[in-house]
Amino acid sequence: MLQVCLNGARSRSEDRWVPVTPGELAAEAARAVEAGAEDVHLHPRGADGLDSLEPRAVAGAVGAVRAAVPEGVRVGVTTGAWAVPDPERRIALIRSWTVLPDHASVNWHEEGAEAVADALLERGIGVEAGVWSDTDGARRFRTWPSAHRVLRVLVEVTDTDPATAASTATALLRELGDGLAAPLLLHGEDGGAWPVLRAAAGLGLATRIGLEDVRTLPDGSTAEGNAHLVRTAREILEEHRGRPKP
Repeated sequence: MLQVCLNGARSRSEDRWVPVTPGELAAEAARAVEAGAEDVHLHPRGADGLDSLEPRAVAGAVGAVRAAVPEGVRVGVTTGAWAVPDPERRIALIRSWTVLPDHASVNWHEEGAEAVADALLERGIGVEAGVWSDTDGARRFRTWPSAHRVLRVLVEVTDTDPATAASTATALLRELGDGLAAPLLLHGEDGGAWPVLRAAAGLGLATRIGLEDVRTLPDGSTAEGNAHLVRTAREILEEHRGRPKP
């Protein structure tokens, strides 16, 4: 499975292709799905252009994207603490959402992650458990009693060095260990994005690509939007299809 991560917390000043408004998110999602993405992750924005978990922002972004992509393509959002640092406030906002995403990511090293995930599950929203490298997220997730209930585990490599990111991914997978009930989605960011995507392809794991994670193609040239990144990722995945897994 290939997920597209449309915008993250990146600003338009970083990259002119970053979608911000619901209409821009919808257009980028439609192009990315046509290019080969099978799932969508996005960060709703408030009137100030910053990440928001407010019901109006979530409803606008999710509703617009859902209307723009084919039926069956799941649409998810972030619950990152940078948007709302207080976990109790995050939980209150989740409980006030009027349009529900199919899934939402929860960063397991953040304060209150378990309670935020519980609130999502209570509302019938799938949980993407984000486990970052160089954090205690893997340990915390494995000891959570409801770990078996998540939609997937996001194995998130924050090592941006292209020379070491793949080995960091291997170490994080080892730290998570065997026996997890949920499927894994392995991805990197910036300089580590493409090496980790290739590692995921080699292991037969789900992965993701998009402007949240990286703005350049493997050759270092600037990507012209999310669909450009998705097409390139799909080519890499196709190269690995049929190869024996290590």
